[in-house]
Amino acid sequence: MNRTLKIGIAVLLLVVGAAGGAWYWIRSEHTRATDNAYVNADIVQVASQVNGQIAGVDVHEGQPVTAGQLLFELDPTPLKLALSMAEAKLAEAEQGTREDQTTVAANQATVMQAAADLGSARSAFLRTQALVKQNFISKQAEDDALAKTRTAQAMLAQTEARLAGAKMHTTAVGGATPSVLAARAAVDQARLDLAHTRVVASKDGWISNLTLTPGTMVTANVPLFALIARGSFWVDANFKETELPGIQVGEPADIEIDMQPGQHFHGKVQSIGNGTGAAFSLLPAQNATGNWVKVTQRVPVRIRFAGNDIMQAFRVGASAHVAIDLKD
Repeated sequence: MNRTLKIGIAVLLLVVGAAGGAWYWIRSEHTRATDNAYVNADIVQVASQVNGQIAGVDVHEGQPVTAGQLLFELDPTPLKLALSMAEAKLAEAEQGTREDQTTVAANQATVMQAAADLGSARSAFLRTQALVKQNFISKQAEDDALAKTRTAQAMLAQTEARLAGAKMHTTAVGGATPSVLAARAAVDQARLDLAHTRVVASKDGWISNLTLTPGTMVTANVPLFALIARGSFWVDANFKETELPGIQVGEPADIEIDMQPGQHFHGKVQSIGNGTGAAFSLLPAQNATGNWVKVTQRVPVRIRFAGNDIMQAFRVGASAHVAIDLKD
């Protein structure tokens, strides 16, 4: 190899190296990249809203589901019995209300009779009083007539009190008595509990962490498995605090996922964390100590998948590499 060729190769290598260095410098000035990134998604914890025994499981691990699709069923027998009992109590309350209304009607008639008796007693007293003044009858007759009037007054007051007490049991609220309203509410609750024996998907997604089998006794509101929502994936990229300047919401990002080598996905910066990961940890760092050592902190930047990649299925927790293109 002659001298001229060697010099030409050396110059070419220098040019390539300089170009590569220039490209890296320009790219580093206009991008922020990190390998400290992980895939995440909206995860719905599926639970039963009532206690009961699993009668059937209609999905399997990893299965895609659509909103409203049946996931599992509980044995409805106990809740059907509870509904029947609630309906019986409602019928009893309605019957009791009708009986109370009959009692009110009877007491109203008694009051009317007592009022008539009082009017008759007063009239008799006035007539007797006039005859006594004319000395046609003795004073004792006037006293007897007065006693009868007072007895009739007491009887009227007593019957009016009974009527008021009977009306208290028939006081309507919205067209029904309190006992009937309470019984109706119990029936509605029993029907709702019975409907909750069929658990359906709240949104489109994939079943995850499913170990449920028929015959299992479940407790209300205790998570049984997870539903990963379709179209909800994002990447939590943890950048050093010194790398945050220049990163803005809405900037495009290139995403590579370790378990899918060679593929690039599109994303956009959705949000920048308002605190470092250490600040929100279970045991936050205590820096006000004598052995303090400064450590560069990392701040989570959420990057939502964009374009046609929104609806793809990824693995939650998968490692990723993120490069954000900074705005000029």
